[in-house]
Amino acid sequence: MRILVTDGMDKTAMEQLRKQGHEVVEQFYEPDALGAALRDFDAVVVRSKTKVRKEQIDAAKDGKLKCIIRGGIGIDNIDADYARENGIQVRNTPDASTESVAELALAHMLACARYMSVSGWSMREGKWEKKAYGKGIELIGKRLGIYGYGRIGKRLGVMAKGIGMNVLALRRSAVPESIDDAGIIYVTEEKLLRTCDFISIHAPSSPNGPIITAEKISEMKDGVCIINTSRGANIDEDALLDALNRGKVRAAGLDVWMDEPTHNLALLSHPNVSCTPHIGAATVEAQRRIGAEIVQIISAM
Repeated sequence: MRILVTDGMDKTAMEQLRKQGHEVVEQFYEPDALGAALRDFDAVVVRSKTKVRKEQIDAAKDGKLKCIIRGGIGIDNIDADYARENGIQVRNTPDASTESVAELALAHMLACARYMSVSGWSMREGKWEKKAYGKGIELIGKRLGIYGYGRIGKRLGVMAKGIGMNVLALRRSAVPESIDDAGIIYVTEEKLLRTCDFISIHAPSSPNGPIITAEKISEMKDGVCIINTSRGANIDEDALLDALNRGKVRAAGLDVWMDEPTHNLALLSHPNVSCTPHIGAATVEAQRRIGAEIVQIISAM
């Protein structure tokens, strides 16, 4: 098969595909050129940067394209239903980056608790502001609410319990007040928002708009810390910035943004924001696992 890789892929996985006799082409296409290019490929592997929408699918559907593979968890950068309606498979690698994203969420929690981002930058400016950043908080004993309790949410919950946090989880299919096999309690959205010191978002984006709105923030505890390593569209960035400025939200840890690359300088430069450029799955180990899953998918075609 001819396989297009638009956003990069583990080199070992590409070597394995070539050894199997496939032709692997690494090239990024702008949206207006992608659809026509896809006509000449049997499969395309994308990450977050490449969007495969109806327009690209329409241009490619009468060509060779059989499968769109998202190297990652979510597939909201692909019009998946439309692709399937036109006989094109859509696959992803849901297990590969669970550990790396959960660890990054925990890292942002620690950064929010201890002013690690802003205090580090102040030192680079030649300052020694020990008193200014001497009011950190500990994670042990705090209540973590996991909004969206799938693979990543569950892994974060286990990590958080391991360091002494109390963990509540919101999962639409779970019965409130029931307990899962990790000892984590399922709750309603109201209870999660109202009682948690930290809230970490691990849900897919919603067609109805942001999950975390000004109204939802108003229901949260004063001084809450909000973490988002899921989808940038899940948080109303204007509402979050306003809550940070008012002190309603103590701090935020953000790996994903409404627009990427983000140009929201007011939010990313806020002293109480720990920010990263969508690197949740960007570990050596996760990339190897993603590559291995992609090889398995293509080998089974």
